[in-house]
Amino acid sequence: MNTYASTAPVETTQKLGKTGVLIVNLGTPDSPAVPDVRKYLREFLLDGRVLDIAATTRYFLVNGIIAPFRAPKSAKVYRELWTETGSPLKYYGEVVERELQKALGSDYVVTLAMRYQSPSIEAGLTRFQRLGLNSIIVIPFFPQYASASTGSVYEKVMDIIKSWQVIPEIKFINRFLEHPKFIQGFVQNGRKYMEKRAYDHYLFTYHGLPERQILKGDVTGKVCKLGDCCSKLHAMNQYCYRAQCFETTRRLVKELGISEGSYTTSFQSRLGRTPWIKPYTDEVIKELAGKGVKSVLAFSPSFVADCLETTIEIGDEYRELFEEQGGEHWQLVESLNDSPIWIDTLVDLVKTA
Repeated sequence: MNTYASTAPVETTQKLGKTGVLIVNLGTPDSPAVPDVRKYLREFLLDGRVLDIAATTRYFLVNGIIAPFRAPKSAKVYRELWTETGSPLKYYGEVVERELQKALGSDYVVTLAMRYQSPSIEAGLTRFQRLGLNSIIVIPFFPQYASASTGSVYEKVMDIIKSWQVIPEIKFINRFLEHPKFIQGFVQNGRKYMEKRAYDHYLFTYHGLPERQILKGDVTGKVCKLGDCCSKLHAMNQYCYRAQCFETTRRLVKELGISEGSYTTSFQSRLGRTPWIKPYTDEVIKELAGKGVKSVLAFSPSFVADCLETTIEIGDEYRELFEEQGGEHWQLVESLNDSPIWIDTLVDLVKTA
């Protein structure tokens, strides 16, 4: 007879801890004041994945030229963008943080972070570290993967957690351009304007990148031609930012029922003299107006929250350029911001991670 046998029921812990969800957007200055804008520009441009040049050159270029001279000009633009609730990008991020937490429930802890400035990724991860979480899911708010955006978030997260004694299971959401609800969110926003009037042309404009960054991503050195190679997304170019953007356009065009020949994919926000991915949005606008296009509906599917690049650059500056060239009606389709379908998209991404 085994005197050590127990008749007590065996108990197992089914749920040891919660899952942390770190949602990460690019970032914003703490205020539109020149010192805060300068601080933001320095952190952003000193990132080796953003300005991918020699570290010493980058340091002197950013601190000696770009930040000192660009900050006052950028501060003026940020003042135009700022609202009573502050930076739109940060405001929408805070709303999404609350709504996503409600939608996911008590088994999850949702925290907003910015790649640059506050709230920081380090602060979010430190919070998670102290909670004894089961796992962490990191969702960069970039629909298309790029080394300068999603890749930078990955690097920052890994740089922080590498010193932890205990590293929980960590999952990264690489991209979500293929998610049906992400596409449907922009479709819903676009249809609101399409139902009110007819447009001569539809423009899908994405944040640009230097061509060298796209070429460096082609580890074979044979696939990327910065041209028709982006006409289809496949295994060998699936991480090419340019190819992903064209794929996003194709999915949106299909759902919106836009006919061939009446839309264009382009890239904005280029800086410096080195070549950036083409076609350039400002040049496309001039060409469209020159061809007699009088009305344009513009989408910005590389941004999930309205910010300086959407509201000011696309919404105001490109409208002015279009009108100067003879255009009559320019309409920007708003980003997903804090819409219910964007919250649903994030819930799906978390649950299927």
